[in-house]
Amino acid sequence: MSTTHSPRSDTRLRIIAVALELFAEQGYEKTSLREIADRLGVTKAALYYHFKTKDDIVHGIVQSMAAPIDEAIAWGERQEWSPEVRDELVRRFAAGMAERAPLLRFFHENQPALRESAAGLEFRDRMIRMIRLVHGPGAPFEDRLRATMALFSVNSAFFLLKQDLEDRPLAPCSPGEEGSEAAERMEDAMRGALTVGLEIATRIEPRTVAR
Repeated sequence: MSTTHSPRSDTRLRIIAVALELFAEQGYEKTSLREIADRLGVTKAALYYHFKTKDDIVHGIVQSMAAPIDEAIAWGERQEWSPEVRDELVRRFAAGMAERAPLLRFFHENQPALRESAAGLEFRDRMIRMIRLVHGPGAPFEDRLRATMALFSVNSAFFLLKQDLEDRPLAPCSPGEEGSEAAERMEDAMRGALTVGLEIATRIEPRTVAR
């Protein structure tokens, strides 16, 4: 299957990337469409062609962030629940979120603004479906809670990584090495999140699932 993007989709991805930069620098609420257009080097009218409002951009961000979840859900819904399926769902979720670290950061830092937005509600619904697949049908409250904690260990890992970066900032790097330490720390954090997530998920026993 071809992965070639159309010029329009490439432009949308570039707008999302620049918007994420500005949201990270000054916050979602304080960033205007004009500032996004200026950073892109385009007119506001050109930006409007792709996104009419900031909410539209957020919807694009959430759709991109949700892609690996949608893929994991589609895969999980074709499987009969088992410990192996449970663990694979956690792995797929962690891998997908690791690939979308800037989006995860945006979602984490702007939860108050996103919680009741249409995009935020759509993402919440996806997470509920994912959690249900991890714990399987007929699971008791304790296992539903374990499934939730297993997936949210990824979000918690990002929160801890942010604190670590504040306590121990990245060291100055040589030309060509920009981002290498940050990438290594992110990789370590996501590896830790997967380890903890699987440890929690392992306690969801087959005997608790109605067949």
